[in-house]
Amino acid sequence: MVALASFSYLTPEAYLQGERETEQRYEYIRGEIYAMAGAGDGHVRISGNVFALLKAHLRGSGCSVYMADMKVRVKEDEAFFYPDVMVTCDPADLQRNYTKHSPRLVIEVLPASTEGYDRGVKFALYREIASLQEYVLIDPRSYRVDVFRRNAQDRWELFAFTTMESQVEFASVNCRLAMQDLYEDVDFGLANQKD
Repeated sequence: MVALASFSYLTPEAYLQGERETEQRYEYIRGEIYAMAGAGDGHVRISGNVFALLKAHLRGSGCSVYMADMKVRVKEDEAFFYPDVMVTCDPADLQRNYTKHSPRLVIEVLPASTEGYDRGVKFALYREIASLQEYVLIDPRSYRVDVFRRNAQDRWELFAFTTMESQVEFASVNCRLAMQDLYEDVDFGLANQKD
């Protein structure tokens, strides 16, 4: 998310119609839309790695993994986001073409410009999704994966993985992935470049 688009309040219906008619992607929060920014090399590589690893792990499970261009709906059209990677195991979601309503796992790769937003406002809204069991934030600038997991008391616990040797656990889909595999081909030196 980079900037508020220059529109007054939009209904969810108008937002969804507009999304089908433009190539630019926007996220929607309570009537306001925000333009999505492009991503850096590390961001794209990590998203692709996570998608590929989860796709292979989930094959034949009845769960589906989506990357970047699929929207997730929060509550009764309160917000629409484009997570970097998400998994849904809800059969009804498989019948929805443009928006998924019941993700089990949502993963965001954190650009420095939106880290506070992803940890704050976005996470607060994602927590409103009853099906969501894990919210994952991956730092493309260093080995750091924060897994926020909903426990049996409906509280969110943080599991932080911070070394290259870590085995990152996504309990919501019964999956353990090597940190090295998540960060395969990522050059941390590129994170500070402007072009």
